[in-house]
Amino acid sequence: MSGRTDSGTAPVTAERDDLAQGTGDGDEETAGADAAGFEGDGAGDAAGADDADDADDADRDGDGPDDEYDDARRARWASVLTGAVLCAAGVGAALFRLSGGEPALVPAAYGLGAAVCALAGFLGSRGRTRRALWLLVAGTMIMALGDQFD
Repeated sequence: MSGRTDSGTAPVTAERDDLAQGTGDGDEETAGADAAGFEGDGAGDAAGADDADDADDADRDGDGPDDEYDDARRARWASVLTGAVLCAAGVGAALFRLSGGEPALVPAAYGLGAAVCALAGFLGSRGRTRRALWLLVAGTMIMALGDQFD
């Protein structure tokens, strides 16, 4: 066998280690050339000892469980803050439109949109970030629809 898998793209691990160390039967140049051909795979290392370290480094590059918790925390905070900002904007617009001469449906739509965004912020704080995102979109659309009645 040529030291490759069926797809012909990656060498077999045991043969790769033998190639990296040299076979000891006078073919060091051939073994070095074969190992150099697989430098992208990490087989060109002195004894393949860094392969285990590379696997450990892959876990620290952002794929570990701590990063999942950080992403979830970031999503919760983003939904809470966005909900709070949109809620405040909706309440402000409702109060501004209430003092003007617009129909009563306009400030009611802004108030309803603000309430939906506040609910989205609450759900986001509880970890329901997908539902919170959809409620933020719905609340913003309700406020935009209320603006069309003006």
